Amino acid sequence: MASRSSPPGTPGSPPPPGSPPPSSASSERKTRGRVVAITGAAAFLGRNLIGLLEEDPRVERIIAIDIKTPETAGQKTRVIAVDLTAPSSEQRIAELLVEERVDTLVHLCFISTPTHATAWAHELESIGTMHLLNAARQVNLRKLVLWSQTVLYGAHPTNPNFLTEKHPLRADPEERFFADKMAAEREVTTFGIKAKGTIVTVLRTAPLLGPTVQNYVTRYLARRAAFTLLGFDPLWQFVHEVDALAAFKLAIDRDFPGTFNIVGDGVLPLSTVLRLAGRTNVPVLHSVAGPLTGALWAVQAAPAPPSFLRYLRYICVADGTKAAQTMGFRPMYSTREALIDYISAQHLRDAQLLSEPAT
Repeated sequence: MASRSSPPGTPGSPPPPGSPPPSSASSERKTRGRVVAITGAAAFLGRNLIGLLEEDPRVERIIAIDIKTPETAGQKTRVIAVDLTAPSSEQRIAELLVEERVDTLVHLCFISTPTHATAWAHELESIGTMHLLNAARQVNLRKLVLWSQTVLYGAHPTNPNFLTEKHPLRADPEERFFADKMAAEREVTTFGIKAKGTIVTVLRTAPLLGPTVQNYVTRYLARRAAFTLLGFDPLWQFVHEVDALAAFKLAIDRDFPGTFNIVGDGVLPLSTVLRLAGRTNVPVLHSVAGPLTGALWAVQAAPAPPSFLRYLRYICVADGTKAAQTMGFRPMYSTREALIDYISAQHLRDAQLLSEPAT
């Protein structure tokens, strides 16, 4: 695992006589700790990232932006109830960024599992991101870090074995779970191009897996019988929850403008994933799988809508080389190890020896 501490600076030569003194903002940043604001602070990534930042002596203050209070909030954390779906959130966040002297804004306010409340999800992710960026444009924000996902590349028969950051996002635009996140990433990318002096980092994580995370993948794997598509066995890829958090901490600690795939090493065929998880593989004809999944999704008995069937058919795995070379990100867990860590916890839950993780 790469070091998460900031690299030591190189002392510069003294300024020539008569040169202006350094700006007060620059001097202030050197004498006080970091101030980090996090949206979606009560969800999995947000609350665990707050726990890491609470332990970091370089962080002076954490601004938790959510309608709920994260249980990891400590003495450094100030919880601010802001609903990003409200039009008033734009001005409130702009005021917060100034009042709290925020230098880094981490935008994690995205749902991790498809929902039937698609109108609300659109307001939260797409419109909410717009409100956030409009607020950021009003202030002198030093850094913005966005959570995105490799699933947005889409599962296609023409995909290469490993998708780089240059590959377009081609997930189903008719599926709101994908469309709203892709719209948010486009907005942030445009903001990064136009915003002078703001470092913009986008972290596209592979599906998160581990003992405490919960999402559509863990719900799929938690079932004793898992539907697959007859004749197809695509490669799957995960990133351990600990490694995902480490990547965000690294992006906060140091400056890495650009977009990065955050993935675990290695891939696994879906059949191997199910075998290791101890689940029964139930192959279904594609012509039957669509209507069946649609009916189950309609009665909230499926972990994801029919659009996700493409990921049971075609490959969608990402290349983590850029994050390794530029950020120094090295996952501690491989895809296989992340799966096994999840399975160990799930077996305890199956035996009712461990409670379900919080959403």
